[in-house]
Amino acid sequence: MSKLVTRAQMRALEEEAVAAGIPKRELMAQAGLAAAQEAWMAVGAMGDRGILILVGPGDNGGDGLVAARELAQFGGVPFVYLLQSRPADDPEWQAFLETELQYMVAEADDPTFERLERLFGEASAVVDALLGVGAHPQERPIEGALAEVLTRLAARQDQIAGPQVLALDVPTGVDADSGYADPLAVRADLTVTFGFPKVGLYSIPGREYAGRVVPVGIGLPEGAGDELPYEELRLRDLKTVMPERPTDANKGTFGTVTVAAGSKRYPGAARLAAEAAARSGTGLVQLAAPEAIQPLLVHGLPDVVHEPLPSSEGGLDAEAARALLRALNERRSTALLVGPGLSLTTATRGFVRELLGGLDDIESLEAVVLDADALNALAEEPGWWLRLALPRVLTPHPGEMARLTGTSVEAVQSDRLGAATAYAERSGSVVVLKGACTVVAAPDGRARLSDAANSMLATAGTGDVLAGLIGGLLAQGLGTYDAASAAVYLHADMGRRVAESHGTAAGLAQDLLRTLPDSRRLLESGGGGALSMPDLGGMGGMGGGGMPDTGGMGGNGIPGL
Repeated sequence: MSKLVTRAQMRALEEEAVAAGIPKRELMAQAGLAAAQEAWMAVGAMGDRGILILVGPGDNGGDGLVAARELAQFGGVPFVYLLQSRPADDPEWQAFLETELQYMVAEADDPTFERLERLFGEASAVVDALLGVGAHPQERPIEGALAEVLTRLAARQDQIAGPQVLALDVPTGVDADSGYADPLAVRADLTVTFGFPKVGLYSIPGREYAGRVVPVGIGLPEGAGDELPYEELRLRDLKTVMPERPTDANKGTFGTVTVAAGSKRYPGAARLAAEAAARSGTGLVQLAAPEAIQPLLVHGLPDVVHEPLPSSEGGLDAEAARALLRALNERRSTALLVGPGLSLTTATRGFVRELLGGLDDIESLEAVVLDADALNALAEEPGWWLRLALPRVLTPHPGEMARLTGTSVEAVQSDRLGAATAYAERSGSVVVLKGACTVVAAPDGRARLSDAANSMLATAGTGDVLAGLIGGLLAQGLGTYDAASAAVYLHADMGRRVAESHGTAAGLAQDLLRTLPDSRRLLESGGGGALSMPDLGGMGGMGGGGMPDTGGMGGNGIPGL
């Protein structure tokens, strides 16, 4: 997996590198060189036009100064615009002065910003080296000269044929940890991030401000970061955890998943979840739905086994839970999904409570997925996890996460990674916090982040499809963390395909099921094809033009709401 870091983790890695004998200036030199290479590719055939480098006061500005020197070596025309004067003893500033390249200081040399406007007009690309990862925009909003510079940059970007913008490490105004963005934050076309991508670039709105994210090495010691707990979801890594599908297999080889779902009001949720589970590759799907709606589900689902359960007013109740426990034993189910379309009533609360007390006695059962109203019922049961030893996956959207944690949606969304990892550890569960840039958190502190954000998934029923996928993959023998991760990747790819064919507004959850076979093939050995979702990290620059031979380094919507 491609590792992701917080600002504190990246700082610690750099300090360890320095302690191991790698000079800090060497790390900065590598970062600046990589930035220069990406900027050079951005201008392409327009290499004779200027490249404006906006330089801030700290290390991010130092990276920008190095990039300016390297661009001059490539034959580019860099111009440095200092937000404020650099210290006289700054080695990167002294090295820059020795080049005799042009520069100006915003407040001292350009108080009216007229010369900055002329530079914007002459530049084919702008490099944002103003603040970097050290900024805390929620605590210190952008103001003063920086605000003026960014306002003028945004105005230039809005013009036809405006400059391409390349951000160093993170766009100025974006929090490297939470992804929070100041109203004046830089909207980059490409972000060259040093060492490892920052988790804030995989959170909304930071993901939208970053553009394409290109991680580049800076010369850290071999093995640095191997123990980092956060990763990006990547197809190439997920394929390695998928179980084999031997040619002499039978349906028992790929397990049995039982889907306990549906109510008189939401029969479609049961169908969506069951079909997603069936197409995930599991051997057998048992659909346990209220007997009152079972006739609605038989047509169009000939591939599943139906287990009608006793119902109260069209929903499941405590008696249904006891019947389900018996059915799980008889069918030898290996995985269970509970929750899609249950409705939250007194009867369904009793169903969830009764079921929770009996699941650990089902010998064949290896894992359970708790979704939708099952989660809402559990939110009313303090310490519910103490009554369930079975490995489990929780799939809350932000509203359900807020109920589980006793906080607000705003609090969850302000720190999605923190909210997911904290509740995963507290409850001993794998938590899939749905939404743009979905988070998959494990109880041991690990987490995987999706970079997908697609408003097509912001429609009813898409979360039911995701829950069915997780249940089906669990039945095939994947562990909870890997099953949840693979399902989130598939779900995002399915959403992308639907958005491409139907647009982001007209796609429905049932359309995801039509794309599922093609997406599912991606996880098979040799899978892929023209429609596969690319892993973007480490690709080249924004535009045409060759990279100079320097010997250096190259480079959503909310589901289920």
